Amino acid sequence: MDQKLIFLDIDGTLTEPGTNIPPASALEAIRKAQANGHKVLLSSGRNYGMLSPLLQYQFDGLIASAGGYIEWNNKPLYDCPMTPEEQNKALSVLKKSGVYCTIESKHSTYTEEGFKDFLQEHAKNSGNSELLRWREQLESNLGIQPMANYQGEPIYKIIFMTDNKEKLQKPMEALQDSFDFCVQDVDPYGFINGELINKKFNKGLAVKRLCTYLNIPLENTIAFGDSMNDLEMIQTAGLGICMGNGSETLKKFADEICPSVTENGLYQAFQKHGLL
Repeated sequence: MDQKLIFLDIDGTLTEPGTNIPPASALEAIRKAQANGHKVLLSSGRNYGMLSPLLQYQFDGLIASAGGYIEWNNKPLYDCPMTPEEQNKALSVLKKSGVYCTIESKHSTYTEEGFKDFLQEHAKNSGNSELLRWREQLESNLGIQPMANYQGEPIYKIIFMTDNKEKLQKPMEALQDSFDFCVQDVDPYGFINGELINKKFNKGLAVKRLCTYLNIPLENTIAFGDSMNDLEMIQTAGLGICMGNGSETLKKFADEICPSVTENGLYQAFQKHGLL
């Protein structure tokens, strides 16, 4: 078998949302695949600081901030924070529209107090993995700081939340030239959350950048994800697999659906495709 590049989302794919401990079966699958010559990479919407606890598991590379930062063999390959102009315009427009925001630099995450209160009030019954991740991280205080602590370092991504889709209309119009609005599936209670991602990158473009750098054809890539920020990665990879616990919308674009993260889905899919 040709060497494969295997890209793994974290929350809802490699781990249960908001946690840093993969199932033993997933770690076994990763180790066996690497022993067979395949390369396994993290590919997350998390910034570098939030995914760093998982680096102990010896991945071959990583995609952080939904494609805004890429490493291969512990060396930076791509680094694309927002310009100050992009950042200031985006935050201003979202604030004027009454949308709650959290911002991510390379190592730190800062959130508005209103964001935290709003999330805790609305997230209780949602099955959205990104929403659950934020609730878990806020409740366990995984390095998320109040916005007052922000010292002006470059940011890569803005997370937004609102209970009214109409509040996103003006921001979408004002920012459409520079940003994509990656909106997760709307939950039954009308709660809307997502990520504002620079058009210069996404997880799919990150897969292409790594393939170009490593001279590996796209058909030799496999991507696993569960939420809508995995869409471009699922579409770009030679084989795009959505987790059973994933977004119903994402499943429509995936080549396959494997069992959920709690049902040893990664191990079963690795085994099915001869990676072990």
